[in-house]
Amino acid sequence: MLLIAGCAIVIFSVFGGYVLNNGHIAVLWQPFEFLIILGAGVGSVVTGNTKVVLGQIGGEIGHLLKGPKYQKEHYLELLTLLFQVFKIAKTKGLLALEQHIEKPEESPLFQQFPKFYGDHHAVAFLCDYLRLMSLGADDPHSLGDLIDEELEVHHHHYSRVATAIQQLGDGIPALGIVAAVLGVIHTMGSITEPPEVLGHLIGGALVGTFFGVFASYGFVAPIAGGLNAIYASEGAYFKCMKAGLIAHLSGYAPAISIEFARKGLPDESKPGFTEVEEATAALPPA
Repeated sequence: MLLIAGCAIVIFSVFGGYVLNNGHIAVLWQPFEFLIILGAGVGSVVTGNTKVVLGQIGGEIGHLLKGPKYQKEHYLELLTLLFQVFKIAKTKGLLALEQHIEKPEESPLFQQFPKFYGDHHAVAFLCDYLRLMSLGADDPHSLGDLIDEELEVHHHHYSRVATAIQQLGDGIPALGIVAAVLGVIHTMGSITEPPEVLGHLIGGALVGTFFGVFASYGFVAPIAGGLNAIYASEGAYFKCMKAGLIAHLSGYAPAISIEFARKGLPDESKPGFTEVEEATAALPPA
């Protein structure tokens, strides 16, 4: 919704201000200029990216429309889950988690936490590192470095779409100049026409420059920025798991381990200490 609202504000501000200043809106309708700019822009994106990235663009625009995937309730549930996992590991040993790690889709433990259970990537992420710990990976620093590397790869995988859109945003103003120059060339070929015709042709040429800058800074670049902000926000979910795992591996009690995990969360999504305490107290016996 924020994407739609932002685009509406941009359109209303620019075109509303133009009309209120007695501008003629019909002059801005130059479909051939739009074809040159947008067609060349799309072509440059196709040339500069892989088939996989191109296939992800539509889905990621939808992602931006929906907003960040993880909200406060997701983090509260995650912290509660981590508490239960660490409690089992402390009291019964990591081998007691083996049935949940090896077949997470059948795990009654994970099924108690539906938001987490429905997130395949999050389930796989946690199970992978619990499995490594059960196999003897007990050095917090080495495991932390490995998690950081995976998170960096994961971020790069999704940020490729934002990068492709940003490249389009960077190129559109220059393509607007190309369209304007072509419009001037066309105008020069009609130099014998009367002033009113030449004025219309020159105005059409200048629309190319306007549209390139307008589309880039009003829509394309903000979309890329919005996607990067969402990726950064959602990365906090996995960093939360990392902090908890490293604290647990360092020997802290479950309540302290999840406090390590909670502290790194964004303020707008961070559950309070009392909220977490109440949620963990309401858990069934491990």
